[in-house]
Amino acid sequence: MSKQKLLVAKIGGNIIEDQEALNSFLEDFSKVEGPKILVHGGGKSATQLADKMGVKTEMIDGRRITSAKNLNIVVMTYAGLLNKTIVSGLQNNDCNALGLTGADANVILAEKRSVQFIDYGYVGDVIKVNGPIIDSFLKSNITPVFCAVTHDGNGQLLNTNADTIASEIASAMGGLYDVSLFYCFELKGVLENIEDKDSVIEHIDLDTYSKLRDAKVIADGMLPKLQNCFDALQKNVNKVHIANADFIKDNTTKHTTLSL
Repeated sequence: MSKQKLLVAKIGGNIIEDQEALNSFLEDFSKVEGPKILVHGGGKSATQLADKMGVKTEMIDGRRITSAKNLNIVVMTYAGLLNKTIVSGLQNNDCNALGLTGADANVILAEKRSVQFIDYGYVGDVIKVNGPIIDSFLKSNITPVFCAVTHDGNGQLLNTNADTIASEIASAMGGLYDVSLFYCFELKGVLENIEDKDSVIEHIDLDTYSKLRDAKVIADGMLPKLQNCFDALQKNVNKVHIANADFIKDNTTKHTTLSL
């Protein structure tokens, strides 16, 4: 017996901060038939709020150093304003959604990242995703909307990369569903030439990824994103796509598909 299809989609700040783009995406996402899960980031909004509050934001290689003050801002921004804005937008489109952090229903357990060369502060690495709890929401026709906040089981909230959360959730659900993971961002896919927005690399496997990485075609923030893609493929996820928002309503549009 074939498994039911499940879409796990992740959106980032460039969509979240553009109200028109966000409204359009949520309308299209709501029309996707069957069970679905949405994961969102919001780092740019958190940085803007930190600036207004006079709290310094420190980034190393594109990753946020999360001090105690920054953690408070991250939680307020991600779990509060952004998450509830997205949830209310989905409700407006007749999609019954539930906003969650990893602490809610103990759905995502993480551990504070150990200090090796860099102390990232209150940043969490995912240990376990509670797939059966998520499945209970889906079976009740509820669409979970996860922000990038987890917890350690001992009362400590943690800032956790949203791409990683999407990958870990998709992987956890892979035993129960035929899962497709969709990373939605402002470009059409992974580009061969960043100056040419149409130079989409339409298929990347592990061998291609290695060659593109060595040639510096793929670098910086795209490296961890693709690593999350391959991690998911190695853990029960059927398909992974990187594309812009148009993909959600027409998956024949030009985009990047990942495979092992």
